[in-house]
Amino acid sequence: MSEYRGYQGISLEFLKTNQISVGDSVNILAEITFSGIIMPRYEHSDDKHIVLKLKSGYNIGLEIAKIEKIEKNQETIKIIKTDKKIEKVEGLPKILLLSTGGTIASKIDYRTGAVTPVLTAEELNSSVPELATIANIDAEVLFSEYSENIMPEHWLKIAEKIKEFSKSDYSGIIIAHGTDTMHYTSSFLSFALAGFPIPIVLVGSQRSSDRASSDAALNLIGATKFIIESNTKGIYVVMHQDENDDTIACHIGTRVRKNHTSKRGAFQTIGDNPAFLIVENQIQKNISKDFFKVNEFQPKINLDTKVALVKYHPGYDPDLLNQLIENGYKGIIFEGTGLGHIGKVMYENVKKANEKGIFLGMTSQCIDGRIGMTVYESGRDLLDLGIIPLENMIPEVALVKAMWAIGNYQNIEEVKKIMLKNIASELSN
Repeated sequence: MSEYRGYQGISLEFLKTNQISVGDSVNILAEITFSGIIMPRYEHSDDKHIVLKLKSGYNIGLEIAKIEKIEKNQETIKIIKTDKKIEKVEGLPKILLLSTGGTIASKIDYRTGAVTPVLTAEELNSSVPELATIANIDAEVLFSEYSENIMPEHWLKIAEKIKEFSKSDYSGIIIAHGTDTMHYTSSFLSFALAGFPIPIVLVGSQRSSDRASSDAALNLIGATKFIIESNTKGIYVVMHQDENDDTIACHIGTRVRKNHTSKRGAFQTIGDNPAFLIVENQIQKNISKDFFKVNEFQPKINLDTKVALVKYHPGYDPDLLNQLIENGYKGIIFEGTGLGHIGKVMYENVKKANEKGIFLGMTSQCIDGRIGMTVYESGRDLLDLGIIPLENMIPEVALVKAMWAIGNYQNIEEVKKIMLKNIASELSN
């Protein structure tokens, strides 16, 4: 019953009685008159409301008891054909766009409410026609996953695919990615593909392309212009700088976090300004020439997921740490308090982990600043127990780097050494 998807009970009976289905364009008289498209509902929603997508792109819920009249709008919903072949423009740079899913790489079928991936360059051209005037885009879908479903095995697939183009004539590579875990993926690519000869840009969207406030097209256009005009290499995350459309920010892939759930300017460079800004189509550079430390491309595309990120808090059960040890974990990244502390209740199991040859790294729960484990006695005790201070490395980045380091280097001493080496600007000045 896809024409009534998600509706049940009172709401289902209401739609059937009025001969209305999901995807129908309707006019609804309630306290005021609404016009829009009936959208599907989540399977476990209540049965007293229907969902309407307004022409503005926003969804609203309408209480059935307050609806005086509903009638189907007879206007035909136009379906835009997107199978027209795009002609390549001689002289324009070439860019490869790899889609992994997420809001930016999707479109909505208003007849069904289904979100589907934008699969081809032709569909991209239809959605963002400005791209065809900037570059010749080749598009390929690797997979279509919500970002919370992107796992380390997906990182490996992305890296292996990108490696194929290390000697291509592309000016750069764009990865369309969901925003929630984008900085994890950018971190892994930064280590696995350090020294890649052309820029790699991850780009996402906080708001879907059907909404009037969508950032999808502007972020994608910004990413394309950045690749063409920045004359740089490295891995970046390109998103809105703030709620306005004037500025697009280009963040180093290992120095960025998503710091807001829904704002268009959700991504921020930690401890510094974004590496580049695109302001009124002009590229502003905020980094030095030697920002990326690795010049020679020697890919190391392996990892080991037996690494845990432990967020210490008052009342943390130290036996949880013991379970990680017994389950064969090879690395533990602590997200400690302040300058890099965890309670003394943890010390015994930290010592045990160190004796087992497990890599132990310390980061801070503070958004900004550096680890300083020699300042207080407790920090010095933890140093004696084998914990390595990771300067101002972001906890999530430290987790990913430890997975990568343990997957590529043979013993704990090599892992310790590489974790303290600044490979992809994960440690900032």
